[in-house]
Amino acid sequence: MKKFIISILVLSATFVGCSSDLDINRDPDSLDPASAPLSAQLPAGITGIIGSEGASLAIIGGMWSQYWTQSNAANQYKQIDNYSISTSDYNGVWNGMYDGLGDIRNVKRRALAEGNWNYYLIATTLEVQASQVLTDFYGSIPYKEANNSSVLEPKFNTGEEVYTYMIEDLNDALSKPLAASKGDVPGKDDLIFQGNMANWTKFANTLKLKIFMRQNYSSRKAIADAGIQQMIAAGTQFLTVDAGMAQFTDAPDQSNPLYEYNNRKLNVATNLRMSTTLASFFDANLDTRKAKYYLAGNSLNQGDYNSTAGAGTIAIVSLAATTPALLMSKEESLFLQAEAMERYNGGTGAKALYDAAVNANFTRYGLSGALFVAGPYAYPTAGTLENKIEAIIVQKWIASFPGNGFEAFFEKNRTGYPKTSAVAQSDGNYVPGQIVYAKNGTTAGLFPRRIAYPLSERNANPNVPALVPITTPVWWD
Repeated sequence: MKKFIISILVLSATFVGCSSDLDINRDPDSLDPASAPLSAQLPAGITGIIGSEGASLAIIGGMWSQYWTQSNAANQYKQIDNYSISTSDYNGVWNGMYDGLGDIRNVKRRALAEGNWNYYLIATTLEVQASQVLTDFYGSIPYKEANNSSVLEPKFNTGEEVYTYMIEDLNDALSKPLAASKGDVPGKDDLIFQGNMANWTKFANTLKLKIFMRQNYSSRKAIADAGIQQMIAAGTQFLTVDAGMAQFTDAPDQSNPLYEYNNRKLNVATNLRMSTTLASFFDANLDTRKAKYYLAGNSLNQGDYNSTAGAGTIAIVSLAATTPALLMSKEESLFLQAEAMERYNGGTGAKALYDAAVNANFTRYGLSGALFVAGPYAYPTAGTLENKIEAIIVQKWIASFPGNGFEAFFEKNRTGYPKTSAVAQSDGNYVPGQIVYAKNGTTAGLFPRRIAYPLSERNANPNVPALVPITTPVWWD
């Protein structure tokens, strides 16, 4: 994974420009954090985070959200599909995320010292986004002492502590006067918004909303309620565009991370096959997105990688080299806002936000969602609160394909939607779209809820918490 992250820097350098101090022939970790320009460290951090989230974590998220399942003609991802992923698997994800965060936190420290509030807001927002994904996957993680060269064995903060710190850090960054920012102005080195600080402010606000919302069913519900109500009362502006990298090209080391990792780096590019879970939901609703998500063919029941069906008859997941890699999509933001309006504002505006989100996802694939928001996906205005939350989360599940399935996985754990099937997919009573326990699952019917700490970290840091089964929920679940 480290080599993959560094290789993707070739792309970032292309967009930063030839005059940049970012040398693509050097490991970004060799840059002197005290003297390297902020414009050199920022793209290194962005691509580190994008490379980790957009490759291995995207594969895990998509598998556990049941967009795809392991092919019966290969075996690359069996340990993910059957829930046997362990401490020896995907060490590079942890290392890659903290490599990226190292660059981002260097930018943050420098920006704070220089009074460069633009870079400070950007770095803080990226720090929180990556930390949110890490803590929601692992639980306790290093946060306060992380990426500090004077602390070789950083303390692990509990998930609750990390959530508190993330809100505090976002509030601090959002309080800085951007108009009085000193020093360099972000531009092409900002691979997300190209220096558009209004979008960074909205992104930070939307992350706050997500962090509050994820605590809605936890013991800290009162904190979530107060935080979201305050944001609504203040008329907070949220993200209305994608937050991610879209500068990919169809060339080695310059393509979308998921495509690069699955389609270029592996010997077999057909590991990921259409899961019956999402495919059956599309079929039941005549959803035209199915032909955009998958190539032609039949679906494979989740985890049925021992099937004797001809591999050539089972549809391959449709991935493209130039697909943007998103830290947060426009749709995710709109669905978050719809849920907030429904829960905390009497439902005012919730339907419009939901409709806009569903339509935006159809538009992403060159399709029209008009018939669907008026038909099978019509917002249940006359339904119960749970009916409405289910509609929002199920559509968010679909819209998180392909690279943000981990967010759909987190939301399933938070809300219970999509619902869990009581029967196997081979049973005639299976309800299309319900999440099913993988056929070859190894955890006695229990679904995964987290990832185990990697062996590399356990060997290096005695502060790593004791291992718990991956079926153990994180604190807010």
